[in-house]
Amino acid sequence: MSPKIQTLIRLFQKNKGILRFSMILKAGFHPDSLTALVKDKKVEKIGRGLYQLTGQQPGSHPDLVAACLQAPKGVICLLSALSFHEATDEIPGSVDLAIARGIHANKIDYPPVKFYRLTLNAWKAGIEEHKIEGHKIKIYNLAKTVADCFKFRNRIGIDVAREALKIAVKEKRIDPKEIMRYAKICRVVNVIKPILETML
Repeated sequence: MSPKIQTLIRLFQKNKGILRFSMILKAGFHPDSLTALVKDKKVEKIGRGLYQLTGQQPGSHPDLVAACLQAPKGVICLLSALSFHEATDEIPGSVDLAIARGIHANKIDYPPVKFYRLTLNAWKAGIEEHKIEGHKIKIYNLAKTVADCFKFRNRIGIDVAREALKIAVKEKRIDPKEIMRYAKICRVVNVIKPILETML
């Protein structure tokens, strides 16, 4: 194996075994180096422009990482964010990603992804960056996620939104004022306020 290909394998290892094609090019590697690794079954294509070391053990959130690497402008939201924050018993069947209206969404074959379009103001609010498996992933904080759940209650279910609100306030000690701040941005104050008042 040539030194160049060994260096590329080390780059994969440094990034927890997963890389976007654009990252490989940016690091100065020729596409032929990647093709050679795929041909030798040392690397496999797992999504559009997404490659992983063969036999790589999945980390704690492999689907979140894979989805965000393929949609860099996406932010983990709704059920996926609730699950990440451990504020739901629901098991997401897909990765929920928020993107700003007017931004192109890449087609993602794997993992299953549901896109949610938000106004620019709502999309920008409440983003946290978490380092997962060596990659920076954008996820909404819990207060913003709860507000989003009420915004999209017809798609995820009002019961899921209510339960998330209850867990956020009672178990995770999220300040209700913080939730109401995001409720204002998401325009769901009139929906959340009466539910919150019965809880306090």
